[in-house]
Amino acid sequence: MTLNFDNIIGHLDLKNYLISGVQKKNIAHAQIFVGKEGTGALAMAMAYAKCLILIDEDEHPSFSKLFEKLQHPDLHFYFPVTTNEKVKSNPMSKLFLGEWREFLLSNPYGSLFDWLQFIGVENKQGIIGVEESKEILKNLSLKNYGGGYSVTIIWHAEKMNEAAANKLLKIIEEPPEKTVFLLITEDEQQILPTIRSRCQVLNFPPYSAEEITTGLTQIEGIDHTAAQKISKQANGNFNKALKLFHQKNNAVEFEEWFVSWVRSAFKAKGNAAAIRDLISWSEHISKIGREHQIKFLKFCLEFFRQSLLLNYGANEAVYISTATGFDLNKFSKFTHGNNIVGINNELNEAIKQIERNGNAKIILLDCSIKLTRLLHQKA
Repeated sequence: MTLNFDNIIGHLDLKNYLISGVQKKNIAHAQIFVGKEGTGALAMAMAYAKCLILIDEDEHPSFSKLFEKLQHPDLHFYFPVTTNEKVKSNPMSKLFLGEWREFLLSNPYGSLFDWLQFIGVENKQGIIGVEESKEILKNLSLKNYGGGYSVTIIWHAEKMNEAAANKLLKIIEEPPEKTVFLLITEDEQQILPTIRSRCQVLNFPPYSAEEITTGLTQIEGIDHTAAQKISKQANGNFNKALKLFHQKNNAVEFEEWFVSWVRSAFKAKGNAAAIRDLISWSEHISKIGREHQIKFLKFCLEFFRQSLLLNYGANEAVYISTATGFDLNKFSKFTHGNNIVGINNELNEAIKQIERNGNAKIILLDCSIKLTRLLHQKA
């Protein structure tokens, strides 16, 4: 997605305010963008950063191409990370920049959970540690590459630990010339008060149903009536609206496979006939193609996550609506704190093995047998 103001949905007043500030050269050196998931704070920060960095774009046309790839030397990103299969120790944002660029360009409205899932660590907590602050200080000691501003974006700034935040106090208060900090957060109160006091705060309200409808028609190219139906379920969250749209593309087929799978898994404990059903199911899914298998398993991950949210009363975060008559409310009682980590681990392991060209039939059957045990685990 091209990250220009014209392509950011809604928030016209905020856009005009930021654009006017650039035109008048009235630019706060440290700003906090506050907005819940799917309200466009990160997308707006990117469009704003582009204006600031490419302020002399006509003189350096090649810089625009660098920015579009999120590779401009004056654009710096810091975000929550943790260890994964690739980074075994000392995780830092710079070690995940390739994944971050891919993630951000594919969906600048994505959530922290989406990001952690993207790098395969949704069962861990991402943080922004003190080593990141040292990296920020090092980068800002260098001269700007172009004629515009240097912009440091800290996404989910509330995840900075106290040591990291304290190390940035002085430079946020007195940054180098032509330097702007953009801190993005869902909860301003979780940011250190001494940091908050040094920043200008902009609040991003939830999107209206009309704004989401417009965004879906423009970005996804779907018809207005279908977009309206999705916008009513999205509750002001454009990320949720995008998930609802993409879910519908494969929803019925994937849901049918999922329902058949979990029903057989429930029955399979001590039931030879049900185990044969799981073998048949595994054979069927193994024939559909690896990419489709991976999409289906990711659908299952999200279905289990939504089920867990429903079980624990977080109904406002649940957006899946079943199309086969499957009773998600009843099923949610079997997804709980004692088995969700195991379920996620098994599904992620199956995805990883299929991505590595493992034997899909064996992988899926092994996952099915383990799912049988996990679904019977007591809360």
